[in-house]
Amino acid sequence: VQLQASGGGLVRAWESLRLSCAASGRTVSISVMAWFRQAPGKEREFVAAVNRSGVRKEYEDSVKGRFTISRDNAKNTVYLQMNNSKSEDTAVYYCAARRHTYLAICVSDHNHWGQGTLVTVSS
Repeated sequence: VQLQASGGGLVRAWESLRLSCAASGRTVSISVMAWFRQAPGKEREFVAAVNRSGVRKEYEDSVKGRFTISRDNAKNTVYLQMNNSKSEDTAVYYCAARRHTYLAICVSDHNHWGQGTLVTVSS
C-alpha cells in the first residue's frame, strides 16, 4: 500500500485548508485511515482517524470542533478539513493506515505511512 498526501501550504490563523491522502496498491487491506502530525522538535502525534465505513471517527482534543476527517472509498482517499486553524497546528501532516478495524491513536498501531505534507499557520 502506498499513501500520497497533498494539500499542505501556508495559511493565516483562522483560515481553512483541506488535506488529501490517496491510497494505492493493495487497498483492500486497509481498514482505518488516520492523520498524524509532527511539529519541529516534537514527537509525532495523533490528529484524527476514521473507520472504513466513515461512521466512527476519533479526534485529538485540541482539534475537536475545528478539524473533520472523512473518506471516499471509491477514490481510496481520506481528507482532513482544517478550519479555524491556529499557529500550533503548524506541523508536517502524515496520513496513515492500518489493517485492523478498530480506531487507534498510536503511531506503532499503523502499518502504512505517507510521506507527509507541511502545513504552516501564520499568526
